[in-house]
Amino acid sequence: YAKWAEAYKKETGIGLNYQSIGSGGGIRQIKAKTVAFGATDAPLKGDDLQKSGLIQFPTVMGGVVPAINIAGVEAAKLKLTGPILAEIYLGTIKKWNDPKITALNPDIRLPDANINPVYRSDGSGTTFVFTDYLSKVSADFRTKLGTNTSVQWPVGIGGKGNEGVSASVKQVANSIGYVEYAYAKQNKLSYALIQNADGQFPVPDDVSFQAAAANANWSEQPGFGISLNNQKGAQAWPITAATFLLVHAKPDKPEQVQAALKFVDWAFQKGDAMALELEYVPLPAAVKDQVRASWKGV
Repeated sequence: YAKWAEAYKKETGIGLNYQSIGSGGGIRQIKAKTVAFGATDAPLKGDDLQKSGLIQFPTVMGGVVPAINIAGVEAAKLKLTGPILAEIYLGTIKKWNDPKITALNPDIRLPDANINPVYRSDGSGTTFVFTDYLSKVSADFRTKLGTNTSVQWPVGIGGKGNEGVSASVKQVANSIGYVEYAYAKQNKLSYALIQNADGQFPVPDDVSFQAAAANANWSEQPGFGISLNNQKGAQAWPITAATFLLVHAKPDKPEQVQAALKFVDWAFQKGDAMALELEYVPLPAAVKDQVRASWKGV
């Protein structure tokens, strides 16, 4: 959004201030009417949207990856499964050379070292997406922690924002943390591959994020709030999600919301290349049209 805003200001002279404060903060601020729009990776449910008088729509898609810091292990070399990730974050798999991990990675020399999980300390849509995925692949995780924007992690250390988790993973040896792929790439973090629903280990990129969204029915939930996690497809990255904006249907300052929607419409027309540069995936043209249609309710 910040990159789009910079380009939009150059072209139109209209400035826009976007701050990455976590989905919990975005939702709180739009409900309190202190911003023209709020952003969240954790879509609100239909009844919440209705009660709060909000319209929700997706803007781009991206993936969440397990960033790692293990000496000598390069990006996209370590393989993990969803259930193993769940056990790491439940604290039942404690060492990198645990038999379950070494069996998947016979070619990598993994250290006899404690795993240091890193999690989001703030209310976060990335946590929502990650816990939604782990709840889909692990009944144990679903029962003990479940899906939420923040949970009581039994192990690990917290970091604020994708930035905080990225920084902690960089600093702490033998750590693993979940971040949006864009942050892993920008911070040159190594990351593990995850086995998908078809048993494959795709590389996280625009192709595998698009593959996850290929069979999505966007009108299945109010406000387009569908989950793209653990989708079928050999190329599908297993932890994929859209990110959403929220605006008031009856805003106190209609001109501000109209200006915000004009900005999004411009981004839909001219922002795809910028999104791809940052490893986010543009919405399909048909979905963009569905989104524009949803603005008629404002």
